[in-house]
Amino acid sequence: MELREQIAGVSDELSRVEAELSRLQITRETVKLVLADGPRVAVAGDAAGAAASGPVDVAAALLAAEAVGDVTVMSPDYQRIIALFATSGSAWRCKDVCVELGLETEARHVEGMRSKLKRLVERGILSETGPGLFKVDGRKLGW
Repeated sequence: MELREQIAGVSDELSRVEAELSRLQITRETVKLVLADGPRVAVAGDAAGAAASGPVDVAAALLAAEAVGDVTVMSPDYQRIIALFATSGSAWRCKDVCVELGLETEARHVEGMRSKLKRLVERGILSETGPGLFKVDGRKLGW
């Protein structure tokens, strides 16, 4: 009986560790995808560089989210959204994000995407540059 309890405990711990490993693998793959274009470094005193944000900023956001265990940002749906913004470098509207990610563009899907993008704004990964227009912006967190 005692051996069965130990086996159950070890099985639970194994499941927990496998879930954590899965999240780390997703993060690693996303960081690789984001950094595929090479890092973009802002030069001190360069106004254009200071306003820019790109793969390095997004990678920092993902690593920070992983460090605090932010499961929202670590989920596969959010990873795809973040990768889209990080690799494009341009501003997107909710409907356009849905189209680019192969999702339907019915109102309920667009509103669901808007909710996700707003969460990323709250976490400092995106910024809303205009009504309904989202772009990568890590400056809020001092990257």
